Amino acid sequence: MSLLGGIRPPIAVLSVLLLALAGVTALSLGRVDNRAVPEAVLTSQQHFAEDGAIAMRASIDESVTDLTRTTELFNAGEPVPADAVLDKLGSVYQKWLGTAVVEISSGKLLAARGENVPLTAIDREALRGEQGLAPRMVRLPNGETRMLSFGLLNWKGEPQKLLVASSGLKFPGISLGKFRAIAVIDQEGHVLSQDGIPEPEQVVSDFQREVIAHSRKQLKQFAATAAERAEEHPLKAKEPGSGGFKGVSGSLVGGLQSGDRSIAGYATLAAPEAGETTVATGLGLTVVAMVEVAEAPSAVDSPFFGVAAAGALLLIGGVTVALLISTVQRPLLRLFLESRRLTRGDLTRPVTVPRRGEAARIGDSLERLRLRLLGEPVPEAARRRRIGARSLLAVAGVLLLVWCAPLLLLLNRAGDSVVVPQQVVNDQRERTDTLTDRVRRALNEGHADLVSVATLIGDRTRPEDMGEVLERTGNQHLRYESLYVLDADGKVLAETGADPRSPGGQGPSDQLVRILDEDSDEPVVVATAEIPGRQGAAVIGEFRIDFLNSLLKRPGLGTVRVVDAERRVIAGNTGYRAFQELPNDRLDALVQGTNQKVGMSPRPSGVLYRDGGDIQIAAAAPFGGGGTAKSLGWSVVSWQSASGLAIDEYDLQNRTVLAGLLGATAAAACLGWLYIVVVRPLRVLADQAEALADGDRRTVLYPRHHDEVGAVVRSLELIRQQLPAGQRKAEKSGKAGDTASHPAGRI
Repeated sequence: MSLLGGIRPPIAVLSVLLLALAGVTALSLGRVDNRAVPEAVLTSQQHFAEDGAIAMRASIDESVTDLTRTTELFNAGEPVPADAVLDKLGSVYQKWLGTAVVEISSGKLLAARGENVPLTAIDREALRGEQGLAPRMVRLPNGETRMLSFGLLNWKGEPQKLLVASSGLKFPGISLGKFRAIAVIDQEGHVLSQDGIPEPEQVVSDFQREVIAHSRKQLKQFAATAAERAEEHPLKAKEPGSGGFKGVSGSLVGGLQSGDRSIAGYATLAAPEAGETTVATGLGLTVVAMVEVAEAPSAVDSPFFGVAAAGALLLIGGVTVALLISTVQRPLLRLFLESRRLTRGDLTRPVTVPRRGEAARIGDSLERLRLRLLGEPVPEAARRRRIGARSLLAVAGVLLLVWCAPLLLLLNRAGDSVVVPQQVVNDQRERTDTLTDRVRRALNEGHADLVSVATLIGDRTRPEDMGEVLERTGNQHLRYESLYVLDADGKVLAETGADPRSPGGQGPSDQLVRILDEDSDEPVVVATAEIPGRQGAAVIGEFRIDFLNSLLKRPGLGTVRVVDAERRVIAGNTGYRAFQELPNDRLDALVQGTNQKVGMSPRPSGVLYRDGGDIQIAAAAPFGGGGTAKSLGWSVVSWQSASGLAIDEYDLQNRTVLAGLLGATAAAACLGWLYIVVVRPLRVLADQAEALADGDRRTVLYPRHHDEVGAVVRSLELIRQQLPAGQRKAEKSGKAGDTASHPAGRI
């Protein structure tokens, strides 16, 4: 018989699959998870740490790029005093704690601003190396860490000077909320900078000091574990196909303190694209975010349900397999044996005819053929009820569907009473606020770059030289789609990138950052920086809308939109139409309410919506802080369905649906297999057998499959070939009998 054909393999495979599914059902639906912290909360902490790592990496890279580009612009012009360099640098950027200019050959300090820069940590001889100007970390005597960035001032006829900028490892614009701490650690697990844990001197009670001591100890333990795990390769540190963050990230669970469980997320500083490296990623830093949450053990799973579901599957599966064996397999095997017996010439015993279906029709035809071979009278074909093998397969499918359908549609539904951890809602709010600050800072940084370019262009730069400065700036900052210089009459003096979209004949706008055309298919965000001494001329930068969209692509936040003061969509992490409204009134009201001042300024808000079985988490945060982008009045709003979170009720529902899908798939595959290789050929065989029994001797029967049905077909063909010879023998014996009974014919 064929390995995959025949009646036995489909039924055997169905039996094995149902047994395996029963085991999987008992283990998955009967598992009791007494986790102290839901998986959704741990995943949220991982995403929070990833946001911190992205913000830290972008801040470091942006700081180094700004310092490098500023020195290049200075080098392109006439020599200026060291004090003038620092004054211009400080008027444009306020991101460094201290700056200094040092003469490299003598080590003489020429100028300084802000806090004292640790110049003694600089090896002037090492500056000549390939990585001599690479940023480096320096630990101060008070234990704090500073990052030193360098730029080379090199004018013809002047001694080389080193521009040094010192910055702390503080997180730019990270919204921590309550009871959260965040830290930057090195490759050895040492905490370089932290925020969120107050100093012991800032509290008054012994209990608070005890909590602070425990938090610091727990943070050090998390830092040591995170540093060890950060050494893994990014591809091996996460599940295949998970995508998202390009570096190493994860979550950790710590100890208890006053009923609260310490949990943390960690993430390494990673480049925006896989395989790339940046200045920040080469520092070997890792971000650890820690928070304390109330411990709430969850046990939504019941072991009884899994055992009961597995037992029901075994019962229904056993009945189904027994039905197939008794009504399909055994009759077909019996027909196979009976047909073989007839071909061997054993015609003495009547054919055992099955009770129903195609097997009964074939058995009745075999009995009639046996009588024809014996030369006995052949009765007419018996009429049988039309309950065939297809009906039996349908009954088997219905039996299995009785088990699958409730799992797919009814049982273990999460409903609208799902408990969504408050920490998840809080994290949605804080992460949205962090994302808002990131977008605002990106626009502010873009405008600051234009101010720097405008300041260095001044009133003496020729238009052809302006083009070189703009091109250099555009190559270093990919946030701009086009850069150009516009005079007071609206004439373009120099440009780079795409064609300018400013209205012709109109001079620069007084608004520093604005939307250029609200009727276009794509929002055009424009920043303007006036050039001093040029009588109203300005440097114009048009931001790439894809640049803003890329800032919003963060896993675990769902759908994210940037909306203007009228709550029209400007940018998003998924597809959208420019200036369209938000999808529903609830989100519109959330953004409108968030922009209401609470105290001195608006504050971010997060909310949990329950609408029947649909539970949605939403958050909104307006542009706060300072800078030119605040005047836009924009907000960032995010929302996602709670069903996509790793909450126990939804996990149980998904596992239940998966069990139902597996059962339905196994039933469809095996019963479909059985129909193709057995039932359909069996129906054809029944018609051929009845035609042969009714006297069709001319149709040659060919077996199409090497299985039980094919074997019966071969036997019928042998019987067909025997029928004429048998009938001739019967006729000859009849004539001989007539001659013996009438001897008058003799002479």
